[in-house]
Amino acid sequence: MYYHKIELKMRSLPTSTPGPSCSGSGIWVGDRKKKILQNWLHVLTGGFIAGLLCWGIIRTFESGLLSRLSIEADNKDSSTALHKKLAGSPIDIPGLFSETPDSGNGFYEKAGFKLHVNNSYRLRPQISDWDDQRRRWLSKNPHKKATTTGKSPLFLVSSSQPRPCENPMGDHFLLKAIKNKMDYCRLHGIDIFYNMAQLDPAMVSFWVKLPLVRAAMVAHPEAEWIWWMDSDALFTDMAFELPLDKYTNYNLVVHGWENLVFEKKSWVGLNMGVFLIRNCQWSLDLLDAWAAMGATGPLKIQIGKFLTSFLSERPENFEADDQGALIYLLNAEKERWRSKVYLESSYYLHGYWVKLVDKYEEMIRKYHPGYGDERWPFVTHFVGCELCSGETNAQYSAEKCRKNVERAFNLADDQILQIYGFHHQSLQSSDAFYI
Repeated sequence: MYYHKIELKMRSLPTSTPGPSCSGSGIWVGDRKKKILQNWLHVLTGGFIAGLLCWGIIRTFESGLLSRLSIEADNKDSSTALHKKLAGSPIDIPGLFSETPDSGNGFYEKAGFKLHVNNSYRLRPQISDWDDQRRRWLSKNPHKKATTTGKSPLFLVSSSQPRPCENPMGDHFLLKAIKNKMDYCRLHGIDIFYNMAQLDPAMVSFWVKLPLVRAAMVAHPEAEWIWWMDSDALFTDMAFELPLDKYTNYNLVVHGWENLVFEKKSWVGLNMGVFLIRNCQWSLDLLDAWAAMGATGPLKIQIGKFLTSFLSERPENFEADDQGALIYLLNAEKERWRSKVYLESSYYLHGYWVKLVDKYEEMIRKYHPGYGDERWPFVTHFVGCELCSGETNAQYSAEKCRKNVERAFNLADDQILQIYGFHHQSLQSSDAFYI
């Protein structure tokens, strides 16, 4: 912004000298001219002072605004200033992209363009010694350790949008979904945090989970694992428990398949709707590297194009998403991340609803809760139904989504009601009767 320097010039006013007449008229004329001159001087002086004050206020506001933007860019990792700076220039994210193609992978030749390096975005707060901080905290608060309290080392986190759903039935579905999560957590002694606030304006849509997961880690050093679960995912096996001993040497557990992620580089090789992430420095570093690809702005579209060119089965004209970004990171920086990631497929940490809901009745006849796998799925995830927004995937109707969400909820709720001596009449009905 430019400010023009205003120069105020005083014009000399004509003056008259009283004539030889001794009458009062000549003196009055002279006094009147003096008063006029004084008034002009007051006006000009006042205007000049007001101008200086306005100029000072504007400069102070500008200075404060620029200072605040600078602080936000440095401490709040604001993406706005970065996007203005890099608009029209190559993407620059350290550790994610480089000018030289990764030997043997051919990532950038396949992409068709290069992505350069820059420290674009970081989640807050920035921490580099979390393992030490957490260890000291636990030593000072031994009574809060899971091994001491007998509580679960898990901390479940989920969220939904702060405003009402566009779909009239959406809020009712969210209510059932949070009840479902609360029921499971109560049964297994797991603390839960359900968020409806926008924590970071740069992290929206798929990406809202990242600042929320990070906040949960820092706020709950007693939790060994932060467990993320999308709002449209329902527990359908209320008896199954996660085999945490299986993940002793891992920091991230995601439902997926090795060959799809690392050989075929498939966008559907894993699903980020439900995952476990260990409360440690490695995880904070991963969240930072991951979030750098999803900050709101024009770069997000460009990164989305890159991910589509890199991954198979990814939609065209799709902005950068958390799932595609993680698959890219696991392939591009294998030495840094891969050894600590467990791709789980022995049970349904994430169960695609289309493949499960029609089998519920047969499952009830043959099996019982506690398996977590195809015999009785642990989680049924309604990917693509978008029951809050109402923008259902064209592959299936809104009615089909609504009907099967009800069935999945009742399947889980039936296991709760039985504790109290009741049973749903059917999966299609919310009515219950005495057992």
